[in-house]
Amino acid sequence: MSTLNLWIEGARLRTLPAAIAPVAVGTGAAAALDGFQLSHALLALGVALALQIGVNYANDYSDGVRGTDDTRVGPVRLVGSGGVKPKAVKWAAFACFGVAGILGLILVALSSTWWLIAVGALAILAAWGYTGGKNPYGYRGLGEVGVFVFFGLFAVLGTTYTQAGTLSWQAVCGALAIGLLACAILMANNIRDIDTDITAGKRTLAVRVGDTWARRLCALWTVGGVLLALAPAITNPWVLILLAALIPAIFIARASLQATGKNLIGVLRNIGLLELAVGTLFALGMAF
Repeated sequence: MSTLNLWIEGARLRTLPAAIAPVAVGTGAAAALDGFQLSHALLALGVALALQIGVNYANDYSDGVRGTDDTRVGPVRLVGSGGVKPKAVKWAAFACFGVAGILGLILVALSSTWWLIAVGALAILAAWGYTGGKNPYGYRGLGEVGVFVFFGLFAVLGTTYTQAGTLSWQAVCGALAIGLLACAILMANNIRDIDTDITAGKRTLAVRVGDTWARRLCALWTVGGVLLALAPAITNPWVLILLAALIPAIFIARASLQATGKNLIGVLRNIGLLELAVGTLFALGMAF
């Protein structure tokens, strides 16, 4: 595999829906509040994508130097495969965090929400601290907490607030829904790696609760995310277009209970696509 292909693989493009979907949901909620602003939405999207890719490179670096990726079922890793020097991967992660920081500062300045600088700083620290540093929280089973907070609550509500200057209960429902789906993506990934993570001393939530309950949680979060996204239909019937995502969610949830080995990669990809579909449909429903 060429170096360029390794870098593309290391960016983990299948995880990018977890960055796009919360911005779509937050923008849809802002539109429902008559606060849609395209420039702010694009900046929020840039921040989310840079953070997601930065997290992926940071995880690749930290897991690689710890030896966690020495034996993997999933895609090739930059450091673990020996294809790219660890220092280069670390600096690529820092560069992505820098891009996210710059775009975030521009967004904060345009929206005059200066207090969000603190939230952005926390997001970058959380991105690095997931597997980086002396005591990474991802190794203690708290990865889903970080994903739920930063790629669910903060990403959605921050997007809404920087455009509309306020929040709504519908935006909160969307944030909770996207947070659950993002957690399902992470859980599917960690189910696949349970055996190797145990060997490496990585105590993810999947390792802590065991294979059976990890699969049940993944299925519950997958379907639960869609159901939560449907809640605003109480006041906005257009949100019922999300029913189109419910049947696929049930099939994906069932697959997460049964898939093994490399088949879990397909489950992970499908949850990501489901999250993107939910984000898009929610945004359209709220905008209408």
